[in-house]
Amino acid sequence: MTSLTPQKASIALVQTGGTIDKTYDAWGGTLGNTHGVLDQMIDALVLEGIELHRVALLAKDSLDLTEAEVELIVYTTLDLAQSHDGVVLLHGTDRLARTGEQLHAACDGVPASPIVLTGAMRPWILRTSDAQQNLTEALLAVQLLPRGVHVCMHGRVLAFPGVVKDTKQLRFVRCETTEEPDSK
Repeated sequence: MTSLTPQKASIALVQTGGTIDKTYDAWGGTLGNTHGVLDQMIDALVLEGIELHRVALLAKDSLDLTEAEVELIVYTTLDLAQSHDGVVLLHGTDRLARTGEQLHAACDGVPASPIVLTGAMRPWILRTSDAQQNLTEALLAVQLLPRGVHVCMHGRVLAFPGVVKDTKQLRFVRCETTEEPDSK
């Protein structure tokens, strides 16, 4: 008798830094992207249906990303979409919308597989962090969404273009104006 083993989804998980991966430096009294916590986050998840391919691309606050680094993120992500069932991009929320717009433009909105950007408004090391929830939701969403570029955080999925960060509500929303999305 043959057993049916479901095929695992091949998901690339790209680290770029951001609040989701910040840790506290007790000597300096600061939060920074000095040594990531992603291993601990992933170890807390049951990922039986996922073959995870981690890519540690950068470890920076998104406010500090150069244009060359954003281009590196965009083209690395699109390249990984060619060889995986989906890509989850961990990104700082301050510039996440800009990178999402650039990803969408670079592939005319139709990458080879779904791309989901996510991050956190509060670092994983804080008890009130949204990091674990957002990572978990993004890993599920990338398996269910059609090809496209999306943001997934706080129980919501939005497709690019036209996504902006609402700094008052600390969440991502559809752009309400006809102006270009905030390029912050």
